[in-house]
Amino acid sequence: MLRIFRRRFSSFCDYTIRTHTCDELTAKNIDEKVSIMGWLAFKRMDRFLVVRDSYGTIQAKLPQKLSSLVKDLPYESVIRIDGKVVDRGDKNRNLNMKTGEIEIEVEELEILNRSSKDIPFLPDEKSTKSHEKTRLKYRYIDLRSAKMQRSLRIRSEFVHNLRKFLVDQKKFVDVETPTLFRRTPGGAAEFVVPAPQPNLGQAYSLPQSPQQFKQLLMVGGIDRYFQIARCYRDEGSKGDRQPEFTQVDIEMSFTTQNGIMQLIEQMIVSSWPSSLSHLKPKLPFPRVKYSEVMENYGSDKPDFRIPWKIEKDEQNIFDILKTKNSTENWNARFIVCKNASEKVSNSLKKEWKRLIEMNENGRNFAICQKNHTLKSINLSEIPNFDVENDTLIVSWGESEGVNWTLGYLRNYVAELNGLRQKSEVQAHWVIDFPLFSRENGQMVSTHHPFTAPISEHQELLNDETRLEDITGQHYDLVINGVEMGGGSIRIHNSDIQKHVLQLLNEPMEEMNHLLEALSFGAPPHGGFALGLDRFVALLTSEGDPTTPVRDVIAFPKTKNGRDLMSDSPTTLDAKQIERYGIQLKS
Repeated sequence: MLRIFRRRFSSFCDYTIRTHTCDELTAKNIDEKVSIMGWLAFKRMDRFLVVRDSYGTIQAKLPQKLSSLVKDLPYESVIRIDGKVVDRGDKNRNLNMKTGEIEIEVEELEILNRSSKDIPFLPDEKSTKSHEKTRLKYRYIDLRSAKMQRSLRIRSEFVHNLRKFLVDQKKFVDVETPTLFRRTPGGAAEFVVPAPQPNLGQAYSLPQSPQQFKQLLMVGGIDRYFQIARCYRDEGSKGDRQPEFTQVDIEMSFTTQNGIMQLIEQMIVSSWPSSLSHLKPKLPFPRVKYSEVMENYGSDKPDFRIPWKIEKDEQNIFDILKTKNSTENWNARFIVCKNASEKVSNSLKKEWKRLIEMNENGRNFAICQKNHTLKSINLSEIPNFDVENDTLIVSWGESEGVNWTLGYLRNYVAELNGLRQKSEVQAHWVIDFPLFSRENGQMVSTHHPFTAPISEHQELLNDETRLEDITGQHYDLVINGVEMGGGSIRIHNSDIQKHVLQLLNEPMEEMNHLLEALSFGAPPHGGFALGLDRFVALLTSEGDPTTPVRDVIAFPKTKNGRDLMSDSPTTLDAKQIERYGIQLKS
């Protein structure tokens, strides 16, 4: 039976049967009677215990009469300690511990729940480096670690601040939209959900985003909408994407591209977690055209912390690399990676070659350093290239593929030299994307079919020979080389939206509800979606874009889309299969 030792009203301990959390006791509490509860994190000589809760740790000193209680007590058992706060003394202070000036002289100890001795790992700094599969299978233990506690609390603080900014300051309305919907054309593959009676033989789709719903809300007069939205995409797990993920979804009527971008900038800066204020980017965020970033960095999401740009071969130094099959679009370009020669090994070059060749955009490339030559090319002629200290990356072939290849290699070399792990946050906008592009000869939306063209190019929609010349009103937010989110001004005219769907050969019947809604007086509108998981992962790592999003999600899935903790997905039993009228193939 738990007894109330002493009640003290505080922000953390209201409504609980403890008086303090483990991290809030200080020298100011000396001689106070306290009651704390938590997990047994460490013990020494069966007399000194370290107790951990969700907020920190504290040491407790047992009298001899109670030492037998902890003699065989496994770590991670849940205990309650009642006692008096005392000074540790000058010789015994632990300056590496927030509560290291004091300890609790234990008067009573109660074992609330004894842990198994077979616990698979301990949630301390060393154990959190254990095998990833083990940590995912026993995620509830991993959640006790300081790293996961910090990540989820930073995430919570950011979302809380964001809601205050949008609702209290900017008068947005939080609207929850359905997750059982129908297929959205022109995007990622979607998960399907078979429907039971009376809709047997039909299926819902889980939305890849609330795109249609937020546009319908604009038609409905909810002119400032937002939602912390759950989204689903059937494209497998990646380091920065899970099959189910969360985005901050925003839409606003009677606005412009500039208005949306200013809103998002202010939202991010206003919602920034207080403990990470030293990383907060300055306003306004720079804006760079798509054509410029592709030309200079080979990527539509460049990391501007990397100081190297793609350079043209203006002296025709690399003409010797031309092949018999070179076309009019043949090009050779290069990057000089300053002071980056020490860590690029031959084995890494081979691995990078394998990764580049896996992509259809990949082109020929060479990485040159001291003692390396490139055919009969004189490397000393390369502008600004120090043969002893720098790394030279050269790529040749069709221009677009050359830029793509150099963009990827720029990131690989920079990451190897620690430039992408710097504790720094650089945010910028990429704008003026093409509205359409071609894939295997088919015209497709560069982003999605609801993006409006800039007003100067609207007439070009009627000229099929110039569709690729149209600039869309789309904008991507890039932070440290990661696309954190994107948005656009939408097509609000039903006839124009219908025409764009026809150009893309998208099935019109999938969109009749939206087309009809736009015909009934839709206001001009636009919006944005911020990838919450990616953004929080960047925050908690203080700018490292390689941090996987699973580190900031309470219960993530593996790369194969499995939940190892609950062992899902699972097979269906006969009753479930009969209820939904489906057949499953393994």
